[in-house]
Amino acid sequence: MTATVLEVLQTVKDPEIDSISIVDLGMVNRIHHQEDVLMIELLPTFVGCPALDIIKGNVEKACRDQLGIQSVQVQFVYSPPWTSDRLTENGRERLKEFGIAPPPEQFNGEEDWEIHCPYCDSPYTSMENLFGPTACRSILYCKQCRNPFEAMKPISTMM
Repeated sequence: MTATVLEVLQTVKDPEIDSISIVDLGMVNRIHHQEDVLMIELLPTFVGCPALDIIKGNVEKACRDQLGIQSVQVQFVYSPPWTSDRLTENGRERLKEFGIAPPPEQFNGEEDWEIHCPYCDSPYTSMENLFGPTACRSILYCKQCRNPFEAMKPISTMM
């Protein structure tokens, strides 16, 4: 049943980045049944993310509609904390398609990280603003193709 639920959750997209699912973002922590209730634990990418209520509603609706399960409980948990290494390879590609540079695969908590342009893959980029449209993204500029773009901030438990 867990594999079937994961397939359904693959259809639930991040409300702010509609090219990536909550599965590929690495938000799904645990799926289990307790009597007639499907319980799903999700890890928020950021504490206080404004999209959590939307994600919860979309998960409940998708499970009811696609699985026929009427009793679905979605709980956000903060342990273990979400880190950017939870992104799947498919998730990294979906971020690039959306125009967002994914965080580095291995982040050691250092202040600087190399960011490649999601459009031309050039490392010749500059940080325009650490603060982007959401808490999890920054605004950058590619000096090669001259496009502005966003980058997802790396989050590590070492920070």
